[in-house]
Amino acid sequence: MGKRVLLIEDEPNIIEAISFILSRDGWTVHTHEDGETAMEKIASMPPDMIILDVMLPGRSGFDILRDLRSHSASKDIPVMMLTARGQEKDRDLARRLGANHFLTKPFSNADVRDHVRSLIGA
Repeated sequence: MGKRVLLIEDEPNIIEAISFILSRDGWTVHTHEDGETAMEKIASMPPDMIILDVMLPGRSGFDILRDLRSHSASKDIPVMMLTARGQEKDRDLARRLGANHFLTKPFSNADVRDHVRSLIGA
């Protein structure tokens, strides 16, 4: 059983923190920092789950989520949106586009780990 998470995030500190949290919990964490090429990365190695930042260089996480949900190969991959923008309109948009969970920065280590576990059923 693969336990692979793709973290699409451009902040090095966040990448390091989430990679550490999930690696310690037994996940293999792959990272990608560019919104423009995110769909290519997902297609080349489909993960078990995606953690997706909203504000990315090249393309927004909302645009990527819209694309994910419109392709049969990626429509069922659990997606947790991660953002510093926690306004209700952002949460509503994420829900409408098909996000499975929405987590705001700053976050606790336990929150990240627990939400990943619950989305994957681990």
